[in-house]
Amino acid sequence: MGLLGGIYAIWLREVKRALRDRGQLIGGVSRPLMWVLIMGIGLNPYFRGEVFGEVRFAIPYTYIQFIFPAIVVLNIMYTSVQSAVSVIWDREFGFLREVLVSPLPRWAALLGKILGGTTIAVFHGCLVLVLARFADVTFTFEQLALGLVYMFLLAFGLTSFGVVIANHIRSFEGFGVFSNAVILPLYFTSSSVFPLDPALTRAQTLVVYPEWLVTIVEWNPITYAVDALRGTFINFNQFNPSLGPIVLAVIAVVFFTWALFDFRKA
Repeated sequence: MGLLGGIYAIWLREVKRALRDRGQLIGGVSRPLMWVLIMGIGLNPYFRGEVFGEVRFAIPYTYIQFIFPAIVVLNIMYTSVQSAVSVIWDREFGFLREVLVSPLPRWAALLGKILGGTTIAVFHGCLVLVLARFADVTFTFEQLALGLVYMFLLAFGLTSFGVVIANHIRSFEGFGVFSNAVILPLYFTSSSVFPLDPALTRAQTLVVYPEWLVTIVEWNPITYAVDALRGTFINFNQFNPSLGPIVLAVIAVVFFTWALFDFRKA
């Protein structure tokens, strides 16, 4: 009970601090609104492509429906990575030192911190789900429950990755610059804003897109997070549906292990 109490206390501290940050909350609301209202509506009429001389819609969904799961991922990515800035804050003001010298094991302290960031990130992902009706996306309770599991795994893995970044970067400014330099390339190369037509073979896809871009998309782990949520919320997959859950689980385990290795050296 003492171990669980320590994890809960650190989790609660992270959640309370995030909820008191109005800027983070405003960003979590304004970001999906901007993408749905401006990007979704603005590009919706042009969401079609010419494939081998034939002009047709690449997938049987509107652009708003197509990017909706990707916006969920975007909100989770920003919140997860940015929540790890608390590691730098705690290091600067001595709280981290107090935690490390307490009887609480380091893995438990790290788990409480990561679970706190994960909770807030999933909450920000749910803010996007509120817009589902506006985006003409409907899903059942079972789909919602499965989507929340995927969102949790993604948020847990990315929060752990944020802790890894914070363990190697000592300043707030450096963390912000580096985290944005990581988030945006990962997001835009995850097939989040453009589709790889699943009806085409890889050889045909390489005719439509440059080989380097297709390779990056296929090797980007966020690609499969986006694809897993698309399969859950709009029943559309560009890749093997079994890859998404596997990649999400691997992300969570690998990055938490990496964060724990770094945290033990702190």
